[in-house]
Amino acid sequence: MGVTDFFDPDGIAVIGASKTPGKLGNDAMTNIRTYDGEVYPVNPSSEGSVYGYEFVDSVHDTDADLALCCVPSPVVPEVLEECGEAGVGAAVIFAGGFAEVDEDGREREDEIVRIGDEYDMTILGPNTAGYCIPHLDLYGSFVPEIRDVETGNVALLAQSGGVGITSAFQLDREEYGVSAMFGLGNRANTGFVELIPVLDDDPRTDAIALHIEGTEDVDAFLEACREAETPIVAYKAGSEELSDFVASHTGAPNQSRERYEEALTGESVVFVSSVTELIDASRAIADTPTPAGRNVGLVTAQAGPGIILADDINERGAEFPDLEDETQERVDDLLQGITYTENPVDTGRPLPEFGQVIDAVARDDNVDVVIVYEIYEDSLGYPVEELETLADDLEKPILFTVAGPESFEKERLQMEAAGIPTFQAPERGANAVAALIDSIPDDA
Repeated sequence: MGVTDFFDPDGIAVIGASKTPGKLGNDAMTNIRTYDGEVYPVNPSSEGSVYGYEFVDSVHDTDADLALCCVPSPVVPEVLEECGEAGVGAAVIFAGGFAEVDEDGREREDEIVRIGDEYDMTILGPNTAGYCIPHLDLYGSFVPEIRDVETGNVALLAQSGGVGITSAFQLDREEYGVSAMFGLGNRANTGFVELIPVLDDDPRTDAIALHIEGTEDVDAFLEACREAETPIVAYKAGSEELSDFVASHTGAPNQSRERYEEALTGESVVFVSSVTELIDASRAIADTPTPAGRNVGLVTAQAGPGIILADDINERGAEFPDLEDETQERVDDLLQGITYTENPVDTGRPLPEFGQVIDAVARDDNVDVVIVYEIYEDSLGYPVEELETLADDLEKPILFTVAGPESFEKERLQMEAAGIPTFQAPERGANAVAALIDSIPDDA
């Protein structure tokens, strides 16, 4: 049993495909039609075609490796049995109504696990929103317009399909995209342990973002994380006090966040406390070098947001070292004593020398991570050229927290292209810095 048919299917059967807009089988067809391969809409009750693909009566009439099952839970076992007989290697089961609901649902889920084992078939779900691999134009999901999500370098592996989809859309809105997104759902026979190694081997994936509610085999999960060479950022949701609610979602067992953190902290797995932190930490870790230490150099053009940044970073265990004498002299000379020139450095407002101040602080040997805050002003713009030079010259993370009108977007994307992650609130920049520091292995 393997997961390769999710990544490279020769043909895809959409079982329960429909011509009717708004039906799950139609939504799945709108997404999968981007795929450059054979697509088979399967529905014995339909005639003609949907989106240019001719309906067939049965999965036996296809050469599909992958099946998207758009049928209600009571008929899923029968459909899955037919898929196995037809030689389908992987199936996505969207329907809920399994172990997360009641004992009948659990028996139904046990049956699909048995069928998967019998036919050596990999099952994503049940109770999932599906998955997407943008660089393959492969969108195995019923979520409208998920096909608009573009390629990035962060892979999302979410126990909740809703969290995976939410995160993918947010990354896409901010012009990043994803290398892959999988919603695991109830994890009949495919979960973190099966997919982490595959994403770890993916050259397009520079960080793996995990959303966890609970896992049946914690030790196997921990081992998969430890063996991965790709950095992992994890968000463990679902407190023990809400165990019934969590179990009703994906059938997840009742487990504490501390159990995961205590086992993996210090082993290059970073834990966060929100979806936004999960996204921002993953981006920062994917796009910048691992810092050599916990020393942060902060340069701000506005004191208020700079104080918020400094507070948050300080509370997360970072240090603000004294600048070297040579650096301090250079900064004092540039700012002429009109603002706070020690670290954190406050320039008072954007000024033509702002890029030179950043350059001085970034090149200081006492500084391991650089974070900048600046409200955009059209007359000055952002110091893109200086930042591009620094990104080329230095093996240390440089992050930029932006604010202002939409006119800054072109220069923000230039910074991103140069390997400088940008964040649109002080707290988001601070959380990214904290994640970078937390990513330093204990044995480094």
